[in-house]
Amino acid sequence: MSFANITTEEKQRVIGELSAVKADFAARGFFPGTSGNLSMRVGPYSPDQFYFAVTASGKDKSKSTHEDFLFVDRNGNPCESTSLKPSAETVIHNEIYRLTGCGAIFHIHSVFNSLVSELFWERRAVPVEGVELIKGLNIWEEEAVINIPILSNFTEVPRIVPEIAERIADRIPGILLRKHGIYAWGRDAFEAKRHLEAFEFLFEYVYRWQLLTNRK
Repeated sequence: MSFANITTEEKQRVIGELSAVKADFAARGFFPGTSGNLSMRVGPYSPDQFYFAVTASGKDKSKSTHEDFLFVDRNGNPCESTSLKPSAETVIHNEIYRLTGCGAIFHIHSVFNSLVSELFWERRAVPVEGVELIKGLNIWEEEAVINIPILSNFTEVPRIVPEIAERIADRIPGILLRKHGIYAWGRDAFEAKRHLEAFEFLFEYVYRWQLLTNRK
């Protein structure tokens, strides 16, 4: 299906859901200094052809305007005539959609996700053992043990992309960039939001647990 065949109603639904998530995350301080980005796929998916709405570059995400999002194709090119530029990290969204076929991707910056990415950088993953909120990632075994991948961070964002395919883990719906932030995804906006919230809880838990145990 071409982008021209996607209905106005479907596009408006996607923008509406993204706007609600943006407002929620902004109220929680997840977008300091215009950082972070959100996207949501629209229309059918194939690895060779898909479209998604993504946050426009350089916007104050605590404000709501009619120019907060634009639609792009699998290469990050705008699907409609616009003066807006997609987020500089759209290429990361492109690759995650291509690899997972997910429906939404949310990326935020927080103090705790940045701290743990550096704390565990040498092992290239954040270890989490037996914490209840692991279930928020759809992992249900008793006393589950997971490792959340930490990827390199580069100023030239396209340099990050090759590492995504190498490090992405089948049952972990997220990747953490070193001293940068978490990308979490899901089948839809609801699931992606749940995953992101679970990751943020786990990052804070792991960091605080490290502080407590290192005092002994």
